[in-house]
Amino acid sequence: MRKLFYTIFILFFGIYLIYGQTTESQYQPKEYVEIEHPEWSKNATIYEVNIRQYTPEGTFKSFESHLPRLKKMGVDIIWLMPIHPIGDKNRKGSLGSYYSVKDFKGINPEFGTRKDFQHLVDRIHEMGMYIIIDWVGNHSAWDNPLAMQHPDWYTKTREGNFQPTPWYDWDDVIDFNYDNPELRKYMTDALKYWVKETNIDGYRADVAGFIPLDFWENARKELDEIKPVFMLAEWESRDLYKKSFDMTYSWSLWNELRVATNQQKLSGLVEYLSHDVNTVPRNGYRMTFTDNHDKNSWEGNPYLNFGAGLKTAIVMTGVVNGMPLCYSGQEAGLNRSLQFFEKDVIEWKESENAEIFTKLFHLKHKNEALWNGKYGGEMIRVVNNHQDQVISFYREKNKDAVLPILNFSDKRVLVTLETKYYKGKYIELFTGKIYNIEDKTMLTLLPWSYLVLTKE
Repeated sequence: MRKLFYTIFILFFGIYLIYGQTTESQYQPKEYVEIEHPEWSKNATIYEVNIRQYTPEGTFKSFESHLPRLKKMGVDIIWLMPIHPIGDKNRKGSLGSYYSVKDFKGINPEFGTRKDFQHLVDRIHEMGMYIIIDWVGNHSAWDNPLAMQHPDWYTKTREGNFQPTPWYDWDDVIDFNYDNPELRKYMTDALKYWVKETNIDGYRADVAGFIPLDFWENARKELDEIKPVFMLAEWESRDLYKKSFDMTYSWSLWNELRVATNQQKLSGLVEYLSHDVNTVPRNGYRMTFTDNHDKNSWEGNPYLNFGAGLKTAIVMTGVVNGMPLCYSGQEAGLNRSLQFFEKDVIEWKESENAEIFTKLFHLKHKNEALWNGKYGGEMIRVVNNHQDQVISFYREKNKDAVLPILNFSDKRVLVTLETKYYKGKYIELFTGKIYNIEDKTMLTLLPWSYLVLTKE
């Protein structure tokens, strides 16, 4: 009888282990992001390079002389705008757009030779930095040989003619058709070509959301088989994180910072922070910025976009969840739009912006609270008595902590913060001043001023 009891017990226990655990597993939280980020990206920063406008020569060789300065500034990822030959047919301006690609496996002679490019890649790696290049997969130049060799790789008008991407005025390019498997293979092979042949570390994908998701998922898989790559999508969508991209743009932060600095209204910025915490996958990276080549050329310049609050906005991009970007010339106080289709050299000069980026970038490296994705600390709102003017929050990871306090108004503010859970001694990033944070903390903030209190 006892033997029968134990047999029945073991039988039912086995059924529980098989079916009970299976049932329970469906309620377990699952990590949304399935790709593996390159290990070196966990506390990385990024810098966008406009080769044409960077120096009077506008070449890879002349840009190379700036690498020691960028390394000292704390830059990790060098992102080059498209390096490929530019189409002549229907060209915009005298020099044309980088994003009108005539040969996906070629080098723009305006910038130098293939050997020059390889030397730049190798030099970046020797200095402990990484390089990604812009990839324009959605369209090509009108005179790209693919248009003659494979016209079926393109979308057409009702009359059967090539067309720019529908709804846009991109008259210098024609739109690809990703329903064609042969186009997908060609583009995947071209992506693999630059990783294999030149050892670049990944891509920034132009208008990534216009290209089918399953293309990107397969391309990422094939690229990772060569080496762990870093992929940045010019898009803002949750689904791209799952199997394709390490990082997406954060246009919404740019927009809310512009509202905050121009209209001095913080409701949209607060909503952004709430959505970031509650909707963005924990291990998804967001690129945070106050300027890039799109915003610089289409939206005026950062001084017009953010006014007196520009530096406050830059600091915000360096302490929120995400990877901060510096665009060519921002560190030199670039105060105008760079022309997009003509030569327009950046004026390199001393600027307080350089010190701001340098301090933020170096803090990013050493303070784990600011690391990217799951490696960093969650943003926790610190309540204050002037929440219509002051943003304050706390991030912590492995005993490292940051407590940013930013005045997004043109008024002097005496603010009281509820800091009983964040007590301790902090060092302010930009001044080195010591702050002792108690249960309640009272501070006087000058117009547009900011404090980044750090604990390591």
